[in-house]
Parts: sequence; C-alpha cells; structure tokens
Amino acid sequence: MPLRVCSLTLDEIAFRADTFVVRATDLQDMGVPRRTIHQRCRPGGPWRALLPGVLLLRNGPPTRDDHRRAALLYAGDTALLTGLDALELAGLRRIPTVAGPVHLLIPSDRRRLGAGRVLAERTERLPDARGSRLLPVAPVARAALDFCRRCRERDTVRAILAEVVQSGRATPAELRSELDAGSGRGSALPRTVLREIADGVRSVAEAKARELLGRCRLPDPLWNPQLVDERGTHVATPDAWFDEVGLAWEIDSREFHFDAADYERTVERHTRMTAAGIIVVHSLPQTLRRRGAEVVEELRQAYAHAARRPRPPVIALPAR
Repeated sequence: MPLRVCSLTLDEIAFRADTFVVRATDLQDMGVPRRTIHQRCRPGGPWRALLPGVLLLRNGPPTRDDHRRAALLYAGDTALLTGLDALELAGLRRIPTVAGPVHLLIPSDRRRLGAGRVLAERTERLPDARGSRLLPVAPVARAALDFCRRCRERDTVRAILAEVVQSGRATPAELRSELDAGSGRGSALPRTVLREIADGVRSVAEAKARELLGRCRLPDPLWNPQLVDERGTHVATPDAWFDEVGLAWEIDSREFHFDAADYERTVERHTRMTAAGIIVVHSLPQTLRRRGAEVVEELRQAYAHAARRPRPPVIALPAR
C-alpha cells in the first residue's frame, strides 16, 4: 500500500516536485504538517536534511545530483551550477573527481551562502542557463574558467581548457574573452595556459613536450596543424610539425586512445603521413617524463635525417 504522509503519497509528492529533493516549505504547501517533516527527518528516519530547509525524501546515501539539486533549492531561483559540477554534467572527461561543496553562481544582490556544502559565487554577469530545468548549468567556457581561477594545479588547468577547445565547446578566443570579462583574481594561470592553447597545444602531454623542446635547439614546431597535400586533400593533424624539414612528432597519450576506434584512427593517421613521405617520431608521455634526454636526442637525429632528404610536398595550416 502506498505510503502517505498527508493526503498525498510519497510518489505523488515527488511527482509534483519532479524530484525527491524538496524544500520543507514546498512540502508544507502540499499539506505535509511541519511536525511530520520534523519527525521523519530525525536520525534513522525515512528522510534526511541535505541543507537547511532542503530535504531528501529517502534515507539512503545522497547522490551528487541530490547534492546539486539541494544546493540550487537552497540558493533560490536564478542560481546556476558552475565549475566542475557543470563540466561533469556537460560531459567533459578530463576533469578531477567532483567532490566537496557544490559550486554555484548567484546574482550579486543575493546574500552570500555557504552552509559548508555550497560554494556560492556572487556575480554581476549571471549567464543564461544551460542544461535541464532541475539542474541548470553555466555555459562550458564560463564553468571551466570559474573552476580554473580557483585551481593552482597547472596540469589540471591545462587538461580542462584543452579539452574545452579540443571538443569544440569554445574557441581559444572565446575563452580569452570570458577570462577578460571576469574578475582578474586567479586569472594568471589560466591566462598562461590559454597562450599555450593559442599556439596550438591541445593536451597536458603536448604542453610537457613543448617544455622539453626548450632543450633541443631545434626550430619551434607548429602544434596541431592540419596537413594537406598539393590538391588540398587532408593528410593528417600531427601533434607537432617541424615545417622546414617535414618532420611530425606524435605524443601517443592513452587519454586519446579510449577504444579500438581511437587506436585505429591513430594507425590510419600514421599510415597517411608515411605514405606522403613524412618522417614520424612517436613518444609516450611517460617517456617524456622519465627519459627526456633520450627523446631530445631522438628528435635531433630525426630532424637531421629529415633535412637530408627532399621535403615532402605538404602544406601546414595552423591550428584554429
């Protein structure tokens, strides 16, 4: 028999609210007595409080989405998820595990919120909501930079901003514009990383490779250019390209080889470059870290070898 806490069953209450996370005041508006709410939220009871005035209508462990919904209800209308919470909901894969306080954007005239489980950031530039009605989120570029301004780990900032660009969620110019429009506090690191990305770097491994090239005394390569043949047909997009001699450098990071299809595309790209007369050097990220001197020497030798033969007839178009 359905459980009733007033004239409505528990499922009917959840249906009206579209979720099992509700405000206590909304329950009262549905006819649930305040005393009943208090009793059911006692330790060991069938409900639990997630935030002041916000309840979960079950007593199992709350999910991250439960915490997100609770934070939004606690913050009030117009609040948006941002930071890692928004990025995870947008499908980004190279982000840290989402934990801790739920990161929100709220209007600048709203009182500052906390309760230890909400990071409410007041803003005069509240963006239009994306996502669903129950879990509205900030645009990806804004969410990424809201997190990166607070992050001190260079490689984490690199991974997030590179994925935003590589996945087509925002261009480097759009990210720079968003960064310029916001607070200058905490912007130095993301600004530095955006300069790398503007030069074509698209991953942490490539950024590390770029740092390693400082020891090589080789010309600066193009990063992630599109190579086309004399007819304008696409050949490949290598990670690094030494245009003077037609040498490609591939950083074979596992993060881009999730499945057989990714690996197959990598092999096909190598085959097309080889068929076009391009010399290709492959390096693993762990080799860059552990045996950087060997990688440098390999690149020097490959560059010298490439310089001794005719340059292949390909054209390099800079990364967009």
